[in-house]
Order: sequence, then C-alpha cells, then structure tokens
Amino acid sequence: MSALAQRFQAVRARSEALCAPLEIEDYCIQAMENASPPKWHLAHVTWFFEAFVLAPFAPGYRVFQKEFAHLFNSYYETAGTFFPRPQRGLLSRPTVKEIYRYRQHVDGALLDLLANPPQQHAADILQRVRLGIEHEIQHQELLLMDTLSNFSANPLLPAYHTPDLPAASSQPPLDWQTFSGGLIEIGHEGAEFSYDNERPRHKVWLNDFRLATRLTSNAEYLAFIEDDGYHRADLWLSDGWHTVQTQHWQAPLYWFKQGSDRMHFDLTGAHPLREDEPVSHLSYYEADAYARWAGKRLPTEAEWEHAAHAQALSGNFLDSGLYVPQPAPQPGLCQLYGELWQWTQSAYLPYPGFRPLPGTLGEYNGKFMCDQMVLRGGCCVTARDHLRASYRNFFRAADRWMFSGLRLAKDI
Repeated sequence: MSALAQRFQAVRARSEALCAPLEIEDYCIQAMENASPPKWHLAHVTWFFEAFVLAPFAPGYRVFQKEFAHLFNSYYETAGTFFPRPQRGLLSRPTVKEIYRYRQHVDGALLDLLANPPQQHAADILQRVRLGIEHEIQHQELLLMDTLSNFSANPLLPAYHTPDLPAASSQPPLDWQTFSGGLIEIGHEGAEFSYDNERPRHKVWLNDFRLATRLTSNAEYLAFIEDDGYHRADLWLSDGWHTVQTQHWQAPLYWFKQGSDRMHFDLTGAHPLREDEPVSHLSYYEADAYARWAGKRLPTEAEWEHAAHAQALSGNFLDSGLYVPQPAPQPGLCQLYGELWQWTQSAYLPYPGFRPLPGTLGEYNGKFMCDQMVLRGGCCVTARDHLRASYRNFFRAADRWMFSGLRLAKDI
C-alpha cells in the first residue's frame, strides 16, 4: 500500500497548502448557510478517516476527541448526530491549532495502519482510504468555493491569491461539432476508482446532436443580460422565474457594477469583467434561460459523456495554480474538462441497477438523488487526477456559488 500512502500524504499536504494564503481569522468565516468555514473542512475530512477507517480497523486506535464526532460529521445519519450546518461559523473552538493537531494525530495513525493492515480487513481498508482521499479532494474544491463566498461578503473584497494569469488572447468563434447517436454506453467501467453513482455502466439511446465547441463566454452572456434576459418570464422555468424575482438576480453571482463598469469578483480579487473568460457561477435556471434565449438547449449528461469519453483529459485544473477559468485556447472542441462545471439538462437520478455502498457509506451519494441536476467536466479548482468522463457532480437548480458554467447543445 506504499503508493496509496504516498497519495494520501500528498493530498493531505495539498489541503494545508491551500490554506496557506489564509489569515487565522479567515479559517472561521461562514458567509452563507451552504458554505462551511475552512477549518471545518480541514476537520471534517479528518473525521472521515477516523470514523470510517481508523475506528473500525486500527487495533488500539485512540479517538482524538470524542466530541469531534458530533462537530464534524456532515450528514451521516447512521454515524450519529451532527452540529447544524448553518451554525458552523459560530464555532470558535476547537481552535485552528487544535484542528491541525487533530490532522497530525489521524495522519500518523492511518499511515501506521497502511504500513501493517490486518489482512482480514485489507480490502475494506484499501477501499475506504481511496474513498477518503477522493472525498478530501472534493473538499479542497469546496474550501476554495466557500472561501470565495466568504471573501465576497467583505466590502474590502480581498484577494485569496494573485497569480500571473496568461496574457489575454482572442476568443475563437463559437462553432459546433456533430456527434452520431445510436445505442451507446455510459458509466464507469474498470478497476480504477469511481463513486457508486457512476455505476453500473449501461446502455442509452441518443439521437444525433451537436455540441458547442467551447463554453459560453462572459461577452455572450452579457448580450443576454442586455436583451433583458433577467426580465423576460418567457425564457425561464417557473421555479427559475420565481427565484429571479425573489432573489432579485440581475447577473451571475459575483458580477457587480462600479459606476457604469461591469466588474467581477473572483479568487484574484475584484477586476473589470474579462469578456473572453467563460461565464461562471451560474445556476441551472440561468444556464437554461440563456440556452432558450440562444435558441439552443443544454446537453444531457449522456450526450456530454459520449462527446468527452474520447477526448484527452486536459485543461485548466487546480494543478495549474490559477483558480480562475480561462478563455478557450484554440478553435475546435475544447474546455470539456477543467475551467467550469457544465450544467446538463439531466436530473441527478440513479443509473439502472444502481447499488449504494453498504452501511453508512451508502449515504455518500444515493440519498441526494432527488431535486438535483447533474454537472460534468470539473473546473479550475478541481484536481486533474480526480476527474474522468463518467464523473457526475450534482447541485440544486438554484445553486450558483460553485464554479459552474454552460455549454450549448442542439438537435440535428
């Protein structure tokens, strides 16, 4: 298990490196109910390893502090009680220093277990550590999403970091690539890691379709806004129109005006809107309304996976250190991976024959298969080695604090 131990250590170190730009005060902030403070993320992923690997399988393991099982359980009903999510920002204790000690305690015990696992439990340990590693990578993305939300609530609009962004280049015109349909297969296959919601692989019928060669840009979305897109009920789903009216949406999240100038706030701080960047932080409702306005539609998740399965897994990921979506690099089909999660028109539902993981870990994905929509492709704060064509992300239709954008599709 030495390779697994090395990956565990690398992922754990990256979580802490992502916190390096933060001040100690930043660790405790929770600007909205759906977000969590950075220190909670650091502790929760640690609790995951403690609760699901060390406690059941490490002989003589000493729980760091029993109260942490209540504070840092997220939503696992069968694992015990949990502290209310909207109130995580109220927890000044345990301190950040104590949470880092917690991480060290768990890391040492888990590495000892991987060095000498009980043979009768070796397969279960391997499966759960792999899941815990991928779970922590998911929380690295959430940590940056939530930090952006937290910083956006501050009138100072602080920057999380200031990378050297690539020089601006002209955006290639939006074009279309045709894909033949028929009886195709989607879903994960093989022995490599996947989540239970990616399985089983199964057949789906597709009609021929066309997919936009790149993501929709800020400039293109601005045209929708200037054509009164947020004031035309005919473009919106009923729930979307209700949300626009009650939430007073006028533009994507993190857009604002400074005088007559359109501005955008991201992890690099506030700046004039970069029109060639792909439009980000859209809800499903906004992506769907834009597609209707453009006379097109959103792709299904089966169409997206069919188009992506033969494409190289390349793009702008967490690994680049930019944490900002970049314009399309060239003409032709691109930006399938990285940059922004892409809304599909598919509801998040189980595949035919789906079976959740046994026991408490069955709560990881399956119980959310209602009232959510599927996104595909990863984003600029997703680790490259976390992704694959079959990866399914999911959020509610009104959510937009994640790095979400859109790619158009159309029928033939």
